[in-house]
Amino acid sequence: MVTDTLLEAELRELAGSVPDPELPVLTLAELGVLRDVQVEGPGRVTVRLTPTYTGCPAIEAMSADIERVLHDHGVPEVSVVTVLAPAWSTDDISAEGRRKLAEFGIAPPRAHSADGGPVPLTLSVRCPHCGSIAPPRAHSADGGPVPLTLSVRCPHCGSTDTELLSRFSSTACKALRRCVACREPFDHFKEL
Repeated sequence: MVTDTLLEAELRELAGSVPDPELPVLTLAELGVLRDVQVEGPGRVTVRLTPTYTGCPAIEAMSADIERVLHDHGVPEVSVVTVLAPAWSTDDISAEGRRKLAEFGIAPPRAHSADGGPVPLTLSVRCPHCGSIAPPRAHSADGGPVPLTLSVRCPHCGSTDTELLSRFSSTACKALRRCVACREPFDHFKEL
């Protein structure tokens, strides 16, 4: 593993401090899309970014913002390169980034488990008659499969009694949900 020079570490911090254009509460470092900053020669820097998904329209704004910040810091030639592998995942969001999302009213994606294993999920079944949450059963009353819902914690009141309103919200990375307990709508940053 190659370590950063002092200049590269300073430039990485500057580039990483750029706010995400779609989620300005997060920096690019907290979102985990900043992959590398490398000094190529005197006055020449290459920055590598991985978009949250291949067609992410924000990558152009991220690149322009990074170029501006580094130009303002005296770097005349900045090249921002999009890197697709390894693919970005919600595991790349820092703990601070997850905290900021929740504080901002966006349910953060579930963190990966400490041992690198699967993400623990809580599944529940919503009664089609009264809407209450019940433990999952093997089969529904009509003998068919039981519809399971993903339990997402409300960032406003903390309840896990939430419902999906739309698979997509203000960005493709988020879903729109509503809390049954406090009735407040909220975005949920989808796990990838």
